[in-house]
Amino acid sequence: MPELPEVETVRAGLARHVLDRPIADVDVLGPLGARVTRRQLGGADELRARLVGRTFAAAVRRGKFLWLPLAEDGGPTDEALLVHLGMSGQMLLPTGAPEPHPHLRVRITLADGGLVDFHDQRTFGHLVVTDLVPTPDGGPGGFAGDRAAEPALPVEVAHIARDLLDPLMAEGTEGRAALVRCIRRSPRGVKRALLDQELVSGIGNIYADEALWIARLHHERPGDRLPAPRVRALLAAATEVMSAALAVGGTSFDSLYVDVNGSSGYFDRSLHVYGREGRPCERCGTPIRREAFANRSSFRCPRCQRRPVGTGR
Repeated sequence: MPELPEVETVRAGLARHVLDRPIADVDVLGPLGARVTRRQLGGADELRARLVGRTFAAAVRRGKFLWLPLAEDGGPTDEALLVHLGMSGQMLLPTGAPEPHPHLRVRITLADGGLVDFHDQRTFGHLVVTDLVPTPDGGPGGFAGDRAAEPALPVEVAHIARDLLDPLMAEGTEGRAALVRCIRRSPRGVKRALLDQELVSGIGNIYADEALWIARLHHERPGDRLPAPRVRALLAAATEVMSAALAVGGTSFDSLYVDVNGSSGYFDRSLHVYGREGRPCERCGTPIRREAFANRSSFRCPRCQRRPVGTGR
């Protein structure tokens, strides 16, 4: 599933190209198109009715979640198009007369002839026009680039925590300090804390492993056995690695994770541990080890990231 850098890359592309352009039509293509609009009560007809004639007022992201608030007659509404990319969703902006594509599920046609296509090979993603609700803390719903984000977010995202690139979670803020305290109160392993989207959003398996390597921590190290400086260092590492990934368009291991122009990111060339089983650690030369973790894999250096006593082999 795309993590924060990949979703932010898509958000930034949409913000550059689709805002303030009226929507003329929405086509939901076949039964697989209906599948990606399954969360819209009323289905494809309702999705079309709630988009046509409106404009996208902004492109906003919180963690891995992306939405486009809707405007009508020059003013904001209390609704947004929520875009969930799932495992293979792509928001693309084709030009000219694009060839038919087998994974095209929804096409949004703008009044000036521009196109916004939603491709999804595995159909785990979805599009839905949904209500916006006030943020619990009164702050902006998420990051909206050079547009002001309203203090609102989709109802489906209301339980999702802020991410580490959110100004309200920056180092030195009360938001970051509160996160450190929450991690240190819990006996669960720190990787599980990093992946908990209700605690801190946007971090997935790839960037969690990279941050843990930078911070020299094993993924099973209990949070309540870490001093505050070690937790702060881990969060700083996660911030650092996601910012570096964002600068190069995110991480793409295949053609599924692309920006709005269909281009892949190339942070996979800079990964230190993820996907590098058997290769030497860049710090000490010890072969990187892959271990089972919550139906996924964790990658670590067994020398730099020693397993804590009492947590297995």
